[in-house]
Amino acid sequence: MDYARPSLADALAAQYVAGTLRGRARARFEALLPSHPALQQAVRDWQDRLMPLTTVLPPEAPPAAVWQGIEARLWPAAAAPVAAASTPRAAPGGGWQAVAWWRALAGFASIAALSCAVLLANPPAPVAPVVVVLQPTGKEAAVTGTVVASFSGDGRAVTARPLQPVSVQQDKVLQLWWATVDGPPNSLGLIKPDGATVLPKDLLPGGLKRSQIDHMAVSIEPPGGSPTGKPTGPVIFYGKLR
Repeated sequence: MDYARPSLADALAAQYVAGTLRGRARARFEALLPSHPALQQAVRDWQDRLMPLTTVLPPEAPPAAVWQGIEARLWPAAAAPVAAASTPRAAPGGGWQAVAWWRALAGFASIAALSCAVLLANPPAPVAPVVVVLQPTGKEAAVTGTVVASFSGDGRAVTARPLQPVSVQQDKVLQLWWATVDGPPNSLGLIKPDGATVLPKDLLPGGLKRSQIDHMAVSIEPPGGSPTGKPTGPVIFYGKLR
């Protein structure tokens, strides 16, 4: 293969950065990187393009109880007075049974706190987003560049972004579609021609996997989108989910 060819280098770099290039193909690509400046530059370009998409995902803060459990485990002396003040006295005649019960509870709490600390210190690997790269179809000669659709790890939140501004008439809009192998197109909403668009959640029934999405497209439509529920204007971008 001619890896210096810009279109091939760009396509391989897009799949590599998005994580869809796997197995032997990924190993071969990584082996070629050190000696191919064109591939290196393509990878850097795609990293610059895709990394900002992760900023649309909202941060998740752990509950306050998690931090309290960690503090109690790491600094038990400081937590002991508070625990002693809140520990009820054993009922007369309860004696050793009450003590054993509280010891068991304290042991369980320690294990839970330690487990939380381990999880925070070694969080599970995040689920990588799924990226679909849509290329020009040639239906409009003036349309160039690429549109990137990025699905969150759960497959529900979608972000779409043309990597180059798409020139459309003032009375036209861009609409993003998805479809199964042999099913009708379904709208994901209107997208900006010159920036990132965060589309509403739950537009895919059952998420990315259960929807059985096969390919995506972008069409030119009248203001407000297609009036028929199907593309009415030319389809200018198309890409398959790999």
